[in-house]
Amino acid sequence: MNDQVKLGKHPKALYVLFLIEMWERFAYYLMVGILLLYMIDTTTGGKGFSQHVGADIVGSFIALVYLTPFIGGLIADRYLGYINSIFLGGSLMAAGYFCLSIPGNTAMFLALALIIVGNGFFKPNISAMLGNIYNREDLKPLKDNAYNIFYMGINIGAFFCNFVAAYLRNAYGWGYAFAAAGVGLVIGLIVLALNIKHVKVGDVKKPVQAEDMSLGQIFGYVFLPALIAAFIGWFIPGKIFGNTIMGSQANDAFIFACLPIIAFYISLWVKAKGQDKKGIGALLFIFSVAIIFWVIYNQNSTGLTIWAEKHTDRVASETTGRLTGSIFPLQQVTDTPRLVNKVDQYFVDVKDDSGHVVQVMGPDPYFNNVPKDQWPQGKEVKLINTELFQSINPLFIVLLTLFFVPFFDWLRKRGKEPTTATKFGMASFIAGLSALVMVFAIMSVPSIYGYKTSPGWLWGTYFVFTISEIFLSPIGLSLVSKLAPARLTALMMGGWFLSTSIGGKIAGVMTSFWDDFTDKKIFFLILVGGAFIGGVLIYSRIKSLNQILKDKTGSA
Repeated sequence: MNDQVKLGKHPKALYVLFLIEMWERFAYYLMVGILLLYMIDTTTGGKGFSQHVGADIVGSFIALVYLTPFIGGLIADRYLGYINSIFLGGSLMAAGYFCLSIPGNTAMFLALALIIVGNGFFKPNISAMLGNIYNREDLKPLKDNAYNIFYMGINIGAFFCNFVAAYLRNAYGWGYAFAAAGVGLVIGLIVLALNIKHVKVGDVKKPVQAEDMSLGQIFGYVFLPALIAAFIGWFIPGKIFGNTIMGSQANDAFIFACLPIIAFYISLWVKAKGQDKKGIGALLFIFSVAIIFWVIYNQNSTGLTIWAEKHTDRVASETTGRLTGSIFPLQQVTDTPRLVNKVDQYFVDVKDDSGHVVQVMGPDPYFNNVPKDQWPQGKEVKLINTELFQSINPLFIVLLTLFFVPFFDWLRKRGKEPTTATKFGMASFIAGLSALVMVFAIMSVPSIYGYKTSPGWLWGTYFVFTISEIFLSPIGLSLVSKLAPARLTALMMGGWFLSTSIGGKIAGVMTSFWDDFTDKKIFFLILVGGAFIGGVLIYSRIKSLNQILKDKTGSA
């Protein structure tokens, strides 16, 4: 740093963007935290879809949410600018959250489409604005610290949103919870509108360079082939094979759509030369390995949500009930038979006073795998909401970041900090260990079909996984910026989002077959095996990855 440049302090823009991102993530994680529960709920006004269909929809939603930031970022870079894109994306997402509060499947699918498109304009551009602001010479040394503060905003929003969702859906219903997400996003947009003067310095358009691919070329080479392939995947397998390949038309369409996009990225590597070829090759290798990490990451909204809902002891203790009951109402369930809900499979035939056979539900579905001698015998039982378990991960992110940031700084000063590639490999192994915790959770009870497991197992798996997230998540986009040729940075960012998208879709597909895994250990052992294989692959190329990074940036 030039001696004449004084180290600055964090500008107000950081705290403005912090608040905007906090409210946006509050909204998103509130919605995605209860989306699968809403899809499969049969007792409190949910959609009543089968678990297979619900997981399929959620997996497809997560996959598409992570695809749109690529094109949204390019449009903001070259045409709209970041502030306009954030307002557009935020408005679309808010409309989507409000739409989710409206009954009917048409409103629901329209809502999900609005959120998917809106996220594409919002998510990549608020982070890009922060980066632009900290490109000022006196602020560059504070950039990493700024992103740590910014990341705290994400996790504060992700932590508190589940408590709001639990309160509103218990007290008033699903629609009010989804509407709260819309309100949260509107608050974020108001914060932006009132503070534009503080952040407009980061709203920098990047004019198209001669070597850049135009949006027309990107559409022609990437998206048009993907749309054609998706159409083929939707209609052809069923006609040829008499059945879908991946369990549903949506799954087949997504997998087919990915094929030309993957082929396009491979073609970039084939055509590249010299250091560009090495950099692109390293990134494609890392993207491939990262998919399994994202599969495990997205179990939060899919498989682990099912686990918390069906297989975790969520009965509130008397102390918990008293403490929380005065703040917000808990779920209340009973084993007393009730009139059958037509979409509920758990019922028995009995006769009423007139001798007519009627159908009544058995116990609340919560008691399906609770020993009968532990049923409440007609009394109401208070339960901890399933979505509250999703606040564990952001809580650990905040707490463990406070440890690992200074720890890595301490190692760096002594020349012992792991290289970026080494951290990536470690993250893969640690993510596998988090899935292994769930294998031990299953082994902790005689059978998960007759007993609930301790909630401590979910705390354990989230704790272990959060360590892997801290190791990997912050370095992903950083790796792209370091290794990608300048003219292809945006396209390679899209490759990182593609790996995230595929991981989300696979998580949804796996969960849609949850009931087919009679031994649930196999479900989690697949994740363990995939993550460990990924870690081995990274370490098998650790020397070449370190060398490529050193050649490109001067350090590994």
